[in-house]
Amino acid sequence: MNFLHQPLAAANPAASPPPSASPGPSASPEPSVAPLPTDLEGMKEEVANKTSAYWDAMTSYFDSQFWINATIICIKVAFILLVGQLIIFVVGKGIDKVMERETRVQQRTRRVVTMGRLLKNVTNYVVYFITGMLVLSMLSVNVAPLLAGAGVLGLAIGFGAQSLVKDVITGFFIVLEDQFAVGDVIQTGTYKGTVELIGLRTTRLKTWTGEVHIIPNGTISQVTNYSLNNSLAVVDVDVPNDVPIETAAERIRDMLEKIDNPNLVKVPDLLGVTSMTTAEYKLRIVAECMPNTEATVSRQINRELQLLLRSGEGPQEALA
Repeated sequence: MNFLHQPLAAANPAASPPPSASPGPSASPEPSVAPLPTDLEGMKEEVANKTSAYWDAMTSYFDSQFWINATIICIKVAFILLVGQLIIFVVGKGIDKVMERETRVQQRTRRVVTMGRLLKNVTNYVVYFITGMLVLSMLSVNVAPLLAGAGVLGLAIGFGAQSLVKDVITGFFIVLEDQFAVGDVIQTGTYKGTVELIGLRTTRLKTWTGEVHIIPNGTISQVTNYSLNNSLAVVDVDVPNDVPIETAAERIRDMLEKIDNPNLVKVPDLLGVTSMTTAEYKLRIVAECMPNTEATVSRQINRELQLLLRSGEGPQEALA
């Protein structure tokens, strides 16, 4: 039963003898731990007070007057954006009407289309810029420093990107001087093709085999335009010397009058003999046609000549 009294003896400090000091070096003191705060109620109250102060500040700032002002500003901004889109729409329709009236003159059709697209792009950029400035000023943003900074930035870009500025200026002169327009077939340098796009910086050409060439406007120095005037289809036909010239010419003229091609401006002309040898002579046919359609017209004339030659047993019988 002595083990029942051991806990009681250990619990009584007076009864337990003091621990004997052990010989040897002294042990290092353990690090002290800061006591945990005990005033939890005070901390809760402080947090609640700060939260309440922040909430009161927010509610005092975002009061009813703030929301009224914000609503008014939103309405004004929406109105400015709506007016900007309305201006773009009205100006675009006006440009379309003017372009439609001007395109009644066939030779100016391509230039008018190009000018219309360019005017629309310029109008969009100007309206977007003015709308942005008005919206910023409506939001109490001082736009004067922005405009000054934009001017300085423009000068810096102008000095640092001279080739870009040259491309843009050349693009404007290409359109204003009517050097070529969208849809024209041109040749500049080693590139030849149909103009698909005239941009402020580049011009895009598409060849008849499908390749697309993108040419910086600043590099366009000489241009050959094949679309400004009507084209000429030239076809030569060899006739044996046994066939009289008058007879062959009469048969060929009858054939030319029957050709039906919408690209022909008028009935093809038979100019006459252009050269001759001991065996045959050469008759030349010239057909005025729409721009860049000479290849199509030439193929049809050659086809009709082949059918005429096949109508007899040989050239003599067919043209005699």
